[in-house]
Amino acid sequence: MLGTKLDALPFLQRVAQELLRIDPAEIKVLADLMYSCYQRDRFIFLIGNGGSGSNASHFCEDVGKGTLRRQDFDDDAKKRFRVLSLTDNSPYLLAWGNDEGFDRVFVEQLKNLAGPGDLLIAISGSGNSPNILRAVEWANRHDMTTYGCTGFNGGKLRALAQKGLHVPLDDMGIVESIHLTAFHWVVDDLYRRLAS
Repeated sequence: MLGTKLDALPFLQRVAQELLRIDPAEIKVLADLMYSCYQRDRFIFLIGNGGSGSNASHFCEDVGKGTLRRQDFDDDAKKRFRVLSLTDNSPYLLAWGNDEGFDRVFVEQLKNLAGPGDLLIAISGSGNSPNILRAVEWANRHDMTTYGCTGFNGGKLRALAQKGLHVPLDDMGIVESIHLTAFHWVVDDLYRRLAS
């Protein structure tokens, strides 16, 4: 945790440095994949644990609401993103986790809800969370598109996901912050596309 070693200003400078190391093409690919789902009426699913789970929820909310103009709110005919964070149904997560194992909490939801052509955005700083990997493996076998958001060395997720955003840094907090920053740009880009 860099914040344990750095004062506020050098910490912020380091975060800025790390942001500039990210490949913007990886972020643009995510926006393109999501817009393609919008055009084809396909679902977008998000998964993650801990802070990455929080990012999944946040990104889902921003895509669902933040891509709309105010005049779109009451327009029942306005097409919207079909997006769902699989981190948010606590009783469902707890039932699968308690009865069958935590590694199944996401894949079992995909079995109920997902179909070919849908997009799975899997967020895992370490890239090695078993429940994330299991869901991505299932999605790959069932003709979904998979996009992994990783940190550290990318873990198994970086190789398993078809596309992805990698933050090559060994600091979970900054990795999660950079993921969220990228997600905010994607939301803005999607808003621009829908408004034009």
